[in-house]
This record gives sequence, C-alpha cells and structure tokens, in this order.
Amino acid sequence: MKTVILAVDDDPLMLKLIRDIGDKAGYEVITAADGKQGVEAALKHKPALILMDIMMPVMDGYAAVGQLKSQPETRDIPVIMLTAIGYEINRALALNMGASDYITKPFDIKQLLALIESRLKSGEGDGSR
Repeated sequence: MKTVILAVDDDPLMLKLIRDIGDKAGYEVITAADGKQGVEAALKHKPALILMDIMMPVMDGYAAVGQLKSQPETRDIPVIMLTAIGYEINRALALNMGASDYITKPFDIKQLLALIESRLKSGEGDGSR
C-alpha cells in the first residue's frame, strides 16, 4: 500500500507537478484546490503528510493548518507549506500555526522529496493514526 500525500493548491499545474513528482517517488498523491477542500480531504483520507499552499480562495493555507491542528484526527499529520511567499514573517506565522516546514516556490524537487522522506521517517505522518 502506497503512502498517501495530500497536495492542496489552487494552481492545477502545480497540483499536476506535485502528483507527477509523488507518483515517480512511489507515493499516492491526492489533491484539493483550496484550504476547505484540503481540510475535508485530510479528514476523509488521513494522509501521511500534507503539502499546503498559502494563498488560495475559499480558505487560505493558514486557516486550513489552524483547522487541521485543532482536530484530533488530523493534528499529528505533518504539514509542509509550499508557497511563493518567501517573507520570514510568513514562515514564522506558518510554523507558529503548526506547520512542520516551509518551502518557497520555485522549489528544488530533490529538496522537497528529502524533506518529505525526513518527515515520514521521523514518525510524523507515519499513517499510524
């Protein structure tokens, strides 16, 4: 059974890129187009890890992380913010809200995969919920 990763981004091309990267690395990647859909998908599928954009319609990534971290079913799932916003204050806010890591776009594929592997191996997001 493949490890499930949830990618939440309002850019269909970014979701396709993440899905392709994940597929090649042996993950099952499910997607959501905004924070609200992301929270719903996380509750339904219980992914091992979530990649979350910040700037999205309906519900932004900060609000989504806040909701995920406030619910027992999803609070232990590691969330890696994957965003074009590179300001330190945004990074600090995301980490303070409960995100595990913060990567800016454009990102290095090897760096992203190494971070995913690291989070999964550290016991965060091991699917044992």
